[in-house]
Amino acid sequence: MSRVIAIANQKGGVGKTTTAINLAGSLAENGNRLLCVDMDAQANLTVGLGLNPRTIERSIANVLIEPGVTIRDVIVPTQTVGIDVAPSDIDLSATENTLFSAIGREYALREALQGWAHENYDFILIDCPPTLGLLTINALVAADSVIIPVQTQYYALKGFNALVNVIDQVRSRGLNPDLRILGLLPTFFDGRTLLGRDMLEELKSMGDHHIFQNMVKQTVRLGEAPLVGRPVTEYATNSEAARVYRGLAREVIELG
Repeated sequence: MSRVIAIANQKGGVGKTTTAINLAGSLAENGNRLLCVDMDAQANLTVGLGLNPRTIERSIANVLIEPGVTIRDVIVPTQTVGIDVAPSDIDLSATENTLFSAIGREYALREALQGWAHENYDFILIDCPPTLGLLTINALVAADSVIIPVQTQYYALKGFNALVNVIDQVRSRGLNPDLRILGLLPTFFDGRTLLGRDMLEELKSMGDHHIFQNMVKQTVRLGEAPLVGRPVTEYATNSEAARVYRGLAREVIELG
């Protein structure tokens, strides 16, 4: 059975998609089979893994709302060995409204991943949209654990408790009682600044959560990698960014 990890934060621009792509790349380097599920209508994960959303005939949107369309029907291999993607497109923006009237609406993604996907991948990484709506709820219900990228800036920390409250509700209401927060991932971290160090200390004080030791800094190589549709571990294999994501992959594996 695969491990399913949702990468979530309702704030945009904190590094969710970057983390999904490059964590996948690092895990794939170790011989793991990865499925990346793009649950954001902006399709940044899809594009960042080298696909053109305009050429996609069926996406995760079709899987969630169309009877008879399975996850296997939409999966596309990427240029990176070991990584497949269940792509997104603009149709996903209307899917949430359609799901609201569906029976068992919170379980659509979990049911889609059962069976074939769990049997054929070691890890399934779900890139969540920057909202706390039904698509994110579907990801949390389908996942074993959650990685929360948190930008080490003041306003980025303010919305953190809202996400934790949603995770608590998913557990307490029986939607996914065993869901756990795998850890908080500091992103855009600059340890040279007083603000960066203060925000890291603030993050550590926000509950008894694991803080990943491999913190993500914004680098040129990390910004360039999506342009070629590959993880930074493949695009710039000896870069500092690649080293950080390999370290993050080791932490994820060790946390189990």
